[in-house]
Amino acid sequence: MRRRVLPLVAAALAVPAALVTTSAAHAAPADKAAVLSSWTQNSASSYNAWVAARNNQSAWSAYGFDWSTDYCSSSPDNPFGFPFQTACARHDFGYRNHKAMGTFDAGKARLDSAFYADLKRVCAGYSGAQEVSCNSTAWIYYQAVDKLGSVAPSGVAAG
Repeated sequence: MRRRVLPLVAAALAVPAALVTTSAAHAAPADKAAVLSSWTQNSASSYNAWVAARNNQSAWSAYGFDWSTDYCSSSPDNPFGFPFQTACARHDFGYRNHKAMGTFDAGKARLDSAFYADLKRVCAGYSGAQEVSCNSTAWIYYQAVDKLGSVAPSGVAAG
């Protein structure tokens, strides 16, 4: 009788263990918040790390990040020829993923500040009147997301 009970007990214990393993495999990695934070900072290194990850999204699929973007929403993606599209995409990434994690309110100011830093890096590639015009446009874009970004419905990032 003891020989028959042991296999049944072992099988019964294996089922919950398999369920835990399966559930853990589908859960986002524990460092998701840290990775998200590292990709949404003001620094050029944060921006560059995000661009590299965006170009290799499949390597980050376990994290379940939302990579969707409408770029600069209803504003031009490249106003006056200034290429703001990628900065807008990173801003969308930050908004969408922080909203999904419930950390948007705490992170909004930093996300908007990082957006402005990205735009200023674009403008740094110009000189003279073009740089001044680019920086003025960047300021307008920043002010729009700073003042209106949080009023966008969830899943839509104003930026």
